[in-house]
Amino acid sequence: MKNIFLSVALLLSMVLFSQTTVDHFSSVKLNTKRDITVKLPASYEKNTERFYPMILVLDSEYLFGLFDGNLTYGKYWDDMPEVILVGIGQNKNNERYDDSEFDEATGFPKGKGAAFFEFISTELLPHLEKKYRISPFKVIAGLDTTAGFINAFLYKEIPLFNGYISMSPELATGMEQRIALRLSGMKEPVFYYQATADGDLRKFQKQIKKLDENIKTIKKDSTSTLNYKFDDFKGIAHYGIAPNAVPSALYQMFAVYQPISSIEYQEKILPLKEGYVDYLNKKYEMIDKALGVKMKMRLTDMKAIEAAIKKNEAWYEYEQLAQISGQQYEKSMLYDYHMGMYWEKRNELKKALKFYQNAFIKEEIGDLTKDMMLNKAEDLKALMPKKDKLKGGKGKDKKEEEILEETPVENPEEVPTETPVEEPKKEEKKTE
Repeated sequence: MKNIFLSVALLLSMVLFSQTTVDHFSSVKLNTKRDITVKLPASYEKNTERFYPMILVLDSEYLFGLFDGNLTYGKYWDDMPEVILVGIGQNKNNERYDDSEFDEATGFPKGKGAAFFEFISTELLPHLEKKYRISPFKVIAGLDTTAGFINAFLYKEIPLFNGYISMSPELATGMEQRIALRLSGMKEPVFYYQATADGDLRKFQKQIKKLDENIKTIKKDSTSTLNYKFDDFKGIAHYGIAPNAVPSALYQMFAVYQPISSIEYQEKILPLKEGYVDYLNKKYEMIDKALGVKMKMRLTDMKAIEAAIKKNEAWYEYEQLAQISGQQYEKSMLYDYHMGMYWEKRNELKKALKFYQNAFIKEEIGDLTKDMMLNKAEDLKALMPKKDKLKGGKGKDKKEEEILEETPVENPEEVPTETPVEEPKKEEKKTE
C-alpha cells in the first residue's frame, strides 16, 4: 500500500512539473545553444483548441521565477489569464551584454546584438509558434541592459510584440526620441511599461524620465492605440525595481481581462442610462481582440450587470442577459431565472411562473438554488389574481379558482400528502 501511495505521489509530481521544460535550443544565428525555459498553462493539455498569450522574458535566470510567481498569483484571483511563459538564459557566460550590443552612433543593434535580434525574430519565435498554441498577444520583458534592447523590436514596421515591459532600461543613442515617435505612429494597440526608482542609477534615471516626458506628449485622442504606464518607485535601489515593477506591469497588460471591479461598476457601468448588457458584450469582445483569449463570461460579471439593471430598473435588458446565460450556462437555471425576472417585471406572472418552475429542475449556480426558485414560484402564485364571482341567481355564491400548474419537485414520493378539506355542502334551493 505504501508503494502505491509513493507511486501516485511521484506520478502527480511529474504531472505538475511536466508543464515546465528546458530546451537547449541550437541557434544558427548565434552559432551556439541557448537554454530556453517554457512553462505551459495547467489547462494546456486539456483545452486542446485554446490559444494562450505569450510572455518572453530575457535574463531568465532571475526574472523567470519572478514572472511565474506573479502570474500564478494573478491567475488564482482570476485577474490574469493563463499564459505561455518563455525565458531565455543569458547569464551562463554573461551573454546579456553581448546580446544587447548597440551601435553608439546609430542606436541600432550591431554585431552580436544584431545576431541576437535575428535569433529571436527569425528562429525562436517561429519555433515557439509552430510548437505551441500561442495567441497573437505577445509580450517581451527585460531589466536594465536587456530592457533597453527590447525596444529595438519597436523599430520593425510591424512589431513582433504587443507589450513591452522595460524595467530600468539602459537606453541606446536616440531612443528617448525614437521610441516616443514609434509609439505615436502605431496602428495596432500597443502596451508599453517602464519603471525607475529614486535609488536607480543616475544615468538611467535621466534617460528614462526624458523618454517618459516624450511619450506623454503623444496626443491622447479617441484613436490612440497606446496603453502606457510609468512607475517611479520611492525608497528602492536599482535591483529592487523588478520585484515591484513586474506585478504593476502585468496588471497593466491584462487590465482588460480582469473581472468587473467595484470601481469599474461605480464609475463606468452605473452612470449608463441603458446598454448594460452591451457593455458586458464589448468587454469580452475586447478580451478576445486584445489578448486573443476566448472565454466564458464570468458569473460575477453577469451579476454586476444584473445589479445595474435592477438599480436603474432597465427590466427589458433581462431578456438580453438571458440570451447570454442560455448559451454559456445552458445546463444551469440561470437562463430561466433571467427570463422569469423579465416577465415578472412586466407583470406577466403566468409566463414568469413557468420559467421559475423550469429552473427548479436544472442545475443550481452561484446563489441560485432550487429552494429559491420554489419560493419565487410560490410567491407568484400568491400574487396571481383569482377570477371574479360567476354570474347567477340570488343566493349563488360559487367561486371558480384558476387552476395553476403544480411546482415540480425532485422526488414526488417525498411530498407530504395534505389533509383533504371537506367540501362545504351546497344549499338546497327553497321551493317557492
